[in-house]
This record gives sequence, C-alpha cells and structure tokens, in this order.
Amino acid sequence: MTRRISPSQFNSMVSQAQQKQRAALDKFKRDVRSWEQRVNRDIDRYNREVRAYNARVRANRQRLANELSRLAHRTTTTRYVKFRTSVTKVLTAYESLERAATEGRLDGRYNEFLDLSEREAANNAGLMNALEGNGEVSEGSAPDSADSPVTAILRAISPELGDRWLGAVYSLSPRNPDAARHFCTSSRELITSFLLKNAPDDRVFAAMPGCERTPQQTPTRRARIQYILRSRDMDEPEVESFVEADMDNVVTLFHEFNEGTHGSAGTFDLPQLQALRKRVEDGIMFLSRLVS
Repeated sequence: MTRRISPSQFNSMVSQAQQKQRAALDKFKRDVRSWEQRVNRDIDRYNREVRAYNARVRANRQRLANELSRLAHRTTTTRYVKFRTSVTKVLTAYESLERAATEGRLDGRYNEFLDLSEREAANNAGLMNALEGNGEVSEGSAPDSADSPVTAILRAISPELGDRWLGAVYSLSPRNPDAARHFCTSSRELITSFLLKNAPDDRVFAAMPGCERTPQQTPTRRARIQYILRSRDMDEPEVESFVEADMDNVVTLFHEFNEGTHGSAGTFDLPQLQALRKRVEDGIMFLSRLVS
C-alpha cells in the first residue's frame, strides 16, 4: 500500500534535503579553504627555507672563495706544514664532492651535507690563514665564551661530553699562554669519545666484520666513519673521502699544537683563537649532523 504524503510534508522533505546539501557544500568549501591555507603555509615555509638555505650557500661559497684567495696570495712558511698539507687534502676532497653533486651522483638527501662540507672547507682555509697571520677578527663572542650551540648537542649524548667541551672552551682564554694546546688536547679526547659512543666496537664489528683495525685490534677512525655513513645510507666514495679528510685535518691540527716543538704552543692572537674555536666547534657540529 503506497503511503501518500501531503504537500506540506513534501515541501518539508525538500527543504531538509536542500539544507543537507547546503551544509555539505559549506563543509566542502571550508575543507577547501583549510586545505588551501595549509598548502600556502607549506609553500611559504618551503620558500623561507629555500631562501635561508640559498643565503647560507652563498655566504659559505663567498667565504670559501675569500679564504682561498688569501691563502693563494700568502707566502708559505715552514710552520704548520703538516696542517697545511691536510688543508689541501680537505679542499681537494671537497672539489670531488662538489663535482659528484654537479654531475648528479648525489641526490637531494645530501643537500645539508654539502652545505656543511662547504663550511668545513671554508673553516679549514680560514684557520690556515689565521695561523699564518692573515686572519680576520670575526664578530661574536670571545674565544672562551661558554655560549656555544655545541654544548646542548653534546649533553644530549652525554652530560660528561658537554662538560668536557665547556672545559675545553674555558681553556681557550687569550690570557692563557698555552690556550691552543690545552684546547686541542681536550677537544681531541672529546671527538674520540664522540666517535666511540656513536660507533662502538661491537656494532662496527657486527656490521663490518672485515673493517680496518688498529694495532690494538679496535676499529680505526675511518672504519667508525664508514659505519656511521652506512647506517645513514650515505656511504658514497666522495662523501666518505671528505669526512675522513676533514677528521684527519682536525687530528693533524691537534698533533701540531700538542708537539709544541717550534713555538706553536705559545700565545695566539684573537683572530687565531677565534678561528681555532670555530674550526673545532663546527667540526663537532658536522659530526653530530652525520649521526642525527
């Protein structure tokens, strides 16, 4: 039996259907506006990040060019010969790294690494210039200032590492006649501890049973670096070569100052102490980004 509806009931049903349709349409419009707002925010954020990244790249590139220009016009001295050789190796490794990126052999995953590597290369050349008396006083805090982005990074790994870094920085006072040697001694121990914590013997041996070993049968520094890069799927030859050259440069720097046989452990001026701190500080940050 067919149920009959009155005109008023029919009108009511039509009205309800129209209301639902309008409500659905309004919701759709709100969802579209919300989606557009999210997209616009994401685009704005991306554009800001791109502009900031491009600005950093330009700054790093200009600084590297300036440091290389000063280095090329500086008469080579008999001091810091080993360190200057290691600086050249870092610059050569960076050129190979940049060439690999230009040729498309390194994808977008390596953008930050390339940015940091360019800064490392600039820091190396800058420190060499400073040690040879051709450095510039940089703006910012004093060499022994406790204010450092590295402290929080190291304390997140171990409170002891954070405290050790502050101790190294504290020794880097312009009033300390042995500042550079004290700083390098503490920093060398800190970097060694950093690598041990992030690439411990058992994990390195488990992942790479045939890795290079020291005479004490522990993984070499190069093996630990290989392990870190492999764990991040970044074990490209040019990447590995640059990191090894960069860390070798830091170690060579430490050896230069610890020997102290030709006056290198004496008093240093402000540009030299600033350059020394920046070299080691950014080197630690470079390592921390590799393992994060």
